[in-house]
Amino acid sequence: MPDAPFDPLPGRSFPLAPGLRLVLAPNPSPMTERGTNTYLLGEGAVTVVDPGPADPDHLRAILDALAPGERIERIVVTHAHKDHSPLARPLAEATGAPVAAFGNAQAGQSPRMAALIASGAEMGGGEGVDADFAPDEILANGDATEAGGLPLRAVHTPGHLGNHLCFLWGDALFSGDHVMGWAPSLVSPPEGDLTDFMASLDRLEALGQRRYYPGHGAPVEDGLGRTRALRDHRQGREAAIRAAVGAGAVDLRAITAAVYTDVPEALLPAAARNVLAHLIDLDARGLLRFDGPPGPQTPVIAP
Repeated sequence: MPDAPFDPLPGRSFPLAPGLRLVLAPNPSPMTERGTNTYLLGEGAVTVVDPGPADPDHLRAILDALAPGERIERIVVTHAHKDHSPLARPLAEATGAPVAAFGNAQAGQSPRMAALIASGAEMGGGEGVDADFAPDEILANGDATEAGGLPLRAVHTPGHLGNHLCFLWGDALFSGDHVMGWAPSLVSPPEGDLTDFMASLDRLEALGQRRYYPGHGAPVEDGLGRTRALRDHRQGREAAIRAAVGAGAVDLRAITAAVYTDVPEALLPAAARNVLAHLIDLDARGLLRFDGPPGPQTPVIAP
């Protein structure tokens, strides 16, 4: 593995390891770090992981990253968010490569979230969902394709989004937005489900030690350690939420303010979505209770 610092620039191919390149999308933000990581696997016949946002300059950069005689043979998508999937169709049209994913943006939605939607509960959410995403090929958990002479195996990891996949490739794991080194993942109901998210962390932990290549930010050398740290982080948030409710906070705004004391005000709406995900999970487990239909406007009480 290279010892050079991780410092990719948008529009340029950045080498990560033999047979592995990155093209950084030009979409930096507080939610995407320096931008979306688009990965190119293999030489000659190339597999693209997460083409990224619908940006014509990024499309050209991906195509320009190919060496003479190389071609893109497959496009795989970790999940249907607008910073990961919209460029899949233009890239497929430019190259003839099929697009593979777990399914559309609604695929893999948990029964609990589907029931909340069906009940008419006002949940909010919907941030950044690529509602138009439609893959050509469906990848279920455990399905494998070939990339760079190695199997590229799908690992279904719902939680951030129901159709989220990670991809196992030799000793590496493309972790999408489920595990990143620079920040925890957003879990925003009803598209996100914290119960699923935690179960997916268990699924990744069972894979053992891997080097993670996330959807945003630098590679995570100790993927197993980061996975465990994220579980600890979520459990700490849960304890803080229960303490806040026990101290008298009953609405989402008050609970969020009590728990996220070190977060810039501009990020508090995203933090509130994470808190809502925790509250729904705690309600399902009987540890807290919504005083009415679950949702961001419903008070919470101790059981």
